[in-house]
Amino acid sequence: MAPHLPRGNQGNGVVFPSPVVMLSIIAVAMAAIAFVATRGGEPTEREIATPVRQESAPTASADPTPTEPTKTKKPKPEIKRDKVFVEVYNNSGITGLAGNVGSKATDVGWQVVGTDNWYGNIPTNTVYFPDRLKRAAEQLALDLGIGRTAPADGAMKLDRLTVILTAELAAAG
Repeated sequence: MAPHLPRGNQGNGVVFPSPVVMLSIIAVAMAAIAFVATRGGEPTEREIATPVRQESAPTASADPTPTEPTKTKKPKPEIKRDKVFVEVYNNSGITGLAGNVGSKATDVGWQVVGTDNWYGNIPTNTVYFPDRLKRAAEQLALDLGIGRTAPADGAMKLDRLTVILTAELAAAG
């Protein structure tokens, strides 16, 4: 047998929504009001162009001379150290100098393919280069602290940079 409820309480009571539901309804209503209030307006940010000032007004002539477009310098391509072959030679009496400098060059990314002794008359530490590797030679000289670069001569290979050392490199500091 089912429990007997008094006549006025048979499920006809009023249930109030929870505070979370009420806050959600209010938030949606506020978002709708904000959307309606802000749509269709112009953006507040505008691009401002700086006017170009002309020094003098051009004069009209029957035979206008074409103006040459201004030439912009192209950025020089980055030197890819790991793609450039380097040989390091010792032309001093310091044992192991070519190996030590070769290791320094490798540490900064150059592809050192050999170290050995050089026999000849070289005035000072020098990075020799074939024409196509001049910029790379200048970068290698900067990386190692060598103050002289020069075009490669006939005894040098023309597919790589040649470093010839006559003294220890100055300490980086």
